[in-house]
Amino acid sequence: MPSTDLRHRHRAACAAAPSYPEVGATRSAALPPGYAWLRRRTHLGHGPEVLARAGAYVLSWGTQLGSGFALHPPAAPVETGGTVLLRLTLPGLRVPRVIIPCRVVWTVEEPDRIGFAYGTLPGHPECGEESFVVSTDADGEVWFEVTAFSRLAAWYARLGRPVALLLQHLAVERYLRVVARAAVAD
Repeated sequence: MPSTDLRHRHRAACAAAPSYPEVGATRSAALPPGYAWLRRRTHLGHGPEVLARAGAYVLSWGTQLGSGFALHPPAAPVETGGTVLLRLTLPGLRVPRVIIPCRVVWTVEEPDRIGFAYGTLPGHPECGEESFVVSTDADGEVWFEVTAFSRLAAWYARLGRPVALLLQHLAVERYLRVVARAAVAD
């Protein structure tokens, strides 16, 4: 996709409002009604070094980049209000890439919790929000959790609902794996 088109789409996404009203809802334990909910977590290890390493990975878009997504703009920081376009890159496949516009709706950098959430913008195949949080429990164990609420928005996602839901599940499993690998990498 030409970079001019990506810049145009990015400008349009920056001007758009989120495609759902419950902005920031993944910050709390109670997710909004009327959506499919997803909450998955994986154990990363123990101690502040694991938290710092995994947190830095998450806050540098590592979860998405490590899962096969390309990011536009490429060096976009994870900051509240930041707008990005994600594109799934599938090596060897020459299919149109779906452009996934998202906005960071909250970030957290606390001694025991690091992460962020992004919400969907018009043009995203779903509407809703997804958070990516690394945290330490009372015993010093470090966990990575993905929390999401969503509804299918695009006609092609609704038409292929079983496939769309499977792809979301596979993406979350991949997120968990890549962050677990990053947490133990030297």
